[in-house]
Amino acid sequence: MRRRRSFNAQRLLILGLIGPIAALNIWLLSQVLYYFEHLVTVLAVSAILAFLMNYPVRWFERIRIKRTGAVVIVLLSTVTVLSVLALTLVPILLDQTNQLLVKIPGWLEASRQNLDFWDEWAKQRNLPIDLRGFGGKLSLQIESQIQAYASQALGLAIGTVSGLIDTILIIVLAFYMLLYGDRVWQGLIHQFPPKIGIPLSESLQQNFHNFFLSQILLALFMAGGLIPVFWALKVPFTLLFALIIGLAELIPFIGAGLGIGLVTILVMFQSVWLAFQVALAAVILQQIRDNLLAPKIMGDFTGLNPIWIFIALLVGLQIAGLLGVVIAVPIAGTIKGTIDAIRLSNQKSPVIVTETVITPPPVE
Repeated sequence: MRRRRSFNAQRLLILGLIGPIAALNIWLLSQVLYYFEHLVTVLAVSAILAFLMNYPVRWFERIRIKRTGAVVIVLLSTVTVLSVLALTLVPILLDQTNQLLVKIPGWLEASRQNLDFWDEWAKQRNLPIDLRGFGGKLSLQIESQIQAYASQALGLAIGTVSGLIDTILIIVLAFYMLLYGDRVWQGLIHQFPPKIGIPLSESLQQNFHNFFLSQILLALFMAGGLIPVFWALKVPFTLLFALIIGLAELIPFIGAGLGIGLVTILVMFQSVWLAFQVALAAVILQQIRDNLLAPKIMGDFTGLNPIWIFIALLVGLQIAGLLGVVIAVPIAGTIKGTIDAIRLSNQKSPVIVTETVITPPPVE
C-alpha cells in the first residue's frame, strides 16, 4: 500500500513538473525564434521551396537526367515562372491594392449613410439598437488601419531592395538544399536513436508532403475558380479578392472562412447585394472543394482533433507569426505520427523464435 502511494506521489510530481518545463521550453524557443526571426524565415522558406522543387527533380531523374542537371533545369524554370509572375501579376495586384485603399473611405461614407437610415428606422420603432455609434466606431478603426498601411508604403518601397536580396538568397539556398539536403537531413536523423529517428523522418516527410501539395492545389483551385466568377459578377478588384481567398486557403481549417469573410466585408462597403453574391459563390466553390476535391487530395493526413488543430495554429502564430501558422499543422501531425509509431512499437510483444530439436534414434 505504501509503495502504491509512493508511486502515485512520484507520478503526480512528474506530471506537475512537465507543465512548467514545457512552458519554459516553449518560451525559450519563442525568444530564440524572435531573435533569429529573419534567418529562420529565410531558411524555412528555402526548405519549403526545395521540398516542392524536389518533385520535378525526381521526375527528371526518372528519365535518366543526372541530379545536378535536373536541379539546374528545375531552378531555371522556377526563376523564369517567378519572373513572369513578378512582371505581370505583381504590378496589377499593387495597382488594385492602391485603388482599394483609396476607395475604402468613400465606401465607408456610403455605408455610414445606410447605417444612419437603419438607425433612424430602429429609433422610430423604439428598438434598443445604436447602429450609428457602432458604424462610427468601426469606420474610425478601419480608417486608422488604412492610414497605418499608407504610412508604411515608404518603408515597403525602401524594403524592396532587401526583399530582392532575400529572394536571391532563398533561391540560392534552395539550390544547395536540393543538392546536399539529403546528406544534412540524414546526419540530423542519425543523431536520434533509431527507435525515434526512423518514425520521425517518415512522419515528417509524409505530413509535409500531403500538407503542402494538397493546400497549394486547393488554393489554386479556389483562386482560379473565383476569378471568372467574380469577373462575371463584375466584382471590383477581381484578381486581388480572388487571390486573398486563395492565399487564405493555405491556412488549414480556418483559412477559407477568414478569406471569404474578409472579402465579403470589403465588398459589403460598396453593395450589400453584391457582397451576398460574392459570399454565396465562394461558399459554393468551397463546398465543392471540401466535399469533392479535398478528400481525394488530402485525406486525413494528420489525424488531429480539430481542437488540437486550433491550438497548433495559435501556438504557431505566437511563436513564428504567419510562417508558424502555415507550418503549425504539419509539425503537429509529425509529432503525433512519431508518438503513435513509438507507442505502437512499444506495444508489440517480442517474437520468440523456437527451434525444434530432433534427436536421432539410438544406434543399435
